[in-house]
This record gives sequence, C-alpha cells and structure tokens, in this order.
Amino acid sequence: MFFPIIFFLLGANFVLAEEFTSSSYKVLDPVMFSANYSTSSSYGLHGTFFEMSLGTSSAASFKLNPGFLYFPYVSTPAVSATAGSGQVALTWSASEGFLGWTVSGYNVGQATVSGGPYTFTSSLGNVLSSTRTGLTNGTTYYFIIRAEDAFVNSIATSTEVSAIPVASPSPSPSPTPSPSPSSGGGGGGGGGGATSAETGVIFSGRAYPLSKVGILKDGQLVLTTIAGPDSNFSATINDLAQGNYNFSVYGEDKNSIRSSPFSFPIFITRGVVTKISGIFIAPTISVDKSEVKRGDDIAIFGQSANLSEVTVNVSSEEEFFVKTPVDKEGVYLLNFDTSVLDSGNHSAKSKSAVKGEVSSFSKIVNFLVGTKNVALTAKAKPVKGDLNNDGKVNLVDFSVAAFWYKRPLNTAFKATEAEKLNGDGKIDLIDFSIMAYHWTG
Repeated sequence: MFFPIIFFLLGANFVLAEEFTSSSYKVLDPVMFSANYSTSSSYGLHGTFFEMSLGTSSAASFKLNPGFLYFPYVSTPAVSATAGSGQVALTWSASEGFLGWTVSGYNVGQATVSGGPYTFTSSLGNVLSSTRTGLTNGTTYYFIIRAEDAFVNSIATSTEVSAIPVASPSPSPSPTPSPSPSSGGGGGGGGGGATSAETGVIFSGRAYPLSKVGILKDGQLVLTTIAGPDSNFSATINDLAQGNYNFSVYGEDKNSIRSSPFSFPIFITRGVVTKISGIFIAPTISVDKSEVKRGDDIAIFGQSANLSEVTVNVSSEEEFFVKTPVDKEGVYLLNFDTSVLDSGNHSAKSKSAVKGEVSSFSKIVNFLVGTKNVALTAKAKPVKGDLNNDGKVNLVDFSVAAFWYKRPLNTAFKATEAEKLNGDGKIDLIDFSIMAYHWTG
C-alpha cells in the first residue's frame, strides 16, 4: 500500500496522489478535497474524490458517481402555523430525500425576530407536527423546520412562517330579555353578542411567472389565482368550518400543462387563520417526441420558478442527471443526446431549486428510443366527466361525484356539474353513466 508524500514548499502543502488498493476495490488518483460520507450495507466511504470532468467509477461490488450533479439532495418542507392561546400548532410536509439521503427527523427553530436567531429543540424524530407552548399572547413568533439525517445534520430548511398567539375569545354574554308588551316600553334590543373571528387558510409559495395556480379542497377546485412576475403567489380561503381538510395546490403553465399537485392535510380551528407557507410547486415537463431515433436529441422542456435551476432525471439502466437554467419567463429547455441511452422505453422527470429551496419531482413523461423520430401529438382533453380538470376521466372524478351523490350541490360544484355532467343540478346514476362513457383510466 502506498502513502501520500507531503512536501512543504514556501509555506504551502502539496499532496501527490497515488493509487491504493484492497482485496475488494481499487481507488485511482485520490485528491486532497474532502466532502461528506456515503454508506451502504456493504461499504462506507468517508470523503470523496475531485474530478475536473464528470465521470463514473465502478467495480464489481459498488459504483461511485462523482461530480456535483450526483450529490444527494432533499426537498424543502412546506409549513403551516395555527395560533392558539399561548401556543402555535405547526405541521409540515415530509421532505423527500434523493440519491441516498434519507430524512430521519425534524427540528423546530423558534424566534421572536424575523430571520432569527432561532432557538432549536432537540430532534423530534420522524414526525410532521409539533405544538409550541408557553408563548406570550400578542407576540409574533417566527418558525422554521429543519430536516435532519441520521447523524442529526441539517439537510433541508423550510421557509419561515409566523403566527401570533391570541387568547381564546370569552363567551358572549346572555342577551337581556326585552320588556313585555304590557310594560309599555319600546322594543328593547338584546345584547347581540360578539362576531365570531374569521376562519380560513392562507397559502403562499412559488409557482411559475404569471401562471394560474389552482387550489382544491377535498378534491374540489375552490379557488384560482395568478402568480406574480417573480413566480410568487398568495391566496386565501375564508369561511371554513372547523374540521379536517385535504388541500392540493397545482400550477398550470403557458401550454395549459398542469404540475403534479402539492397536497397538505390540515385541521382547521374555528376562529383562526392558518398560514401554509413555503409551497414550491414542482415543474411541468414535456417532451417533443414519443419516439426518438437513437443518437438524436430529444427536447425536454417545461416551466418552473423563474431564474431557478432545474435538474432533469432521465431513467435508464444508468440514471442521468442534467442541470439546466430557467429563464426569467420561467421556461427551461434541455436537448438531451440519446446516444447514451439503450434502445427501449425511458422516462424523465424534473425538480427545481432556487435560493436553497428544492421542489418535489414533476410528473413523469415517457418516450421510446428506437429507429425513427415520431413527434408527440397532443391529446385532446376530455371535457365531459373530467371533474378535476386533469385531462382524464378516472377514479378521482368518480370519487368527487360520489361525494355529492344525493347531496345538495354547493354553488361552485353546480357550475362544474352543469358543464361536465348532466346539468340537472344533482348527482345521480345518469352522471355516473356519462363518466363511464368518457372513461380514460
């Protein structure tokens, strides 16, 4: 085994790298740059190797993909804050680890000044909620959530969310009885009681510049808004009853392609406005060919938050990761050289990163590497029966209709029923027959 030779010249340290081997693997030309760790059930690697160009090292028992594109990363959690008396209830979405990074727990940072400094608790373990107690009513508190790995290293940090604890409202006094008519007095008014506080949810995050953002409540579209030129959006839903809800948020790009939905289950407390911040809608993604001749380029494109960076993952026997910038209009385009792919079926997906935030993955698009180029033809979107406007008629639409079966329709769904179903103002077997006729699966 060879050891590095260290030279001291003019106060600088130089390391000459040599190869070293063991009975099961060989490492060629290691260099002095340190990095992090990687483990599997059969080996551990502490530190790594620097390469001027991206490459792949392999052996019979393991493979190492060096280079920045292969670094593991974790999506950032979105956080909701619901204020109570002397407390704030926090919930957050699960962070998604990729390329070997696993989230093992979360930690809550708390401050009374925006931006910190934050006081962190000990690791909470793999949970998605925490109630912070002992707070002062009327004081604004700021919170962030850190995702941690098995070694309690912070690997992703949410955006900041704030809340102001408030005292519970006192019960309204009983109204004073009005004088009886025989008393001769005028109609004395009772004590009308206090107006109940507003109940609702505020959603905020990133979408695409000037794009439509849709919000679904329990599978029904209840609100649409438009993101600003900077891709940021904010929307509020009011007048909600107390209870459990499942909200989903999606973006729609300039080609009317929808993102994968961001879903967030939450309990709404009466008289409290809950804030859900840090929503980072995944990019949209499309390809220009359903089949591409091996060796030709296939265009992979879509929209994301402007001036972010998109990583496109092309799945093959060996996965490929390519980063591409997003322009100020939110558009990204990657012309991928298919000469590195084997003939057969492949897929691609993408995720975006900006200012330390990382989105979840987009939907998956499929394509075939073959002997000819076949342009992808747009499929006509079904209208009848497509209750959630995703271009398909399937079990999701069936479930939405089943919810309203033999129930009075609210104003929003009456419009949907009139356009997509029978139009008689009710859900019955005729509507299910319409969905069955237009079924896409």
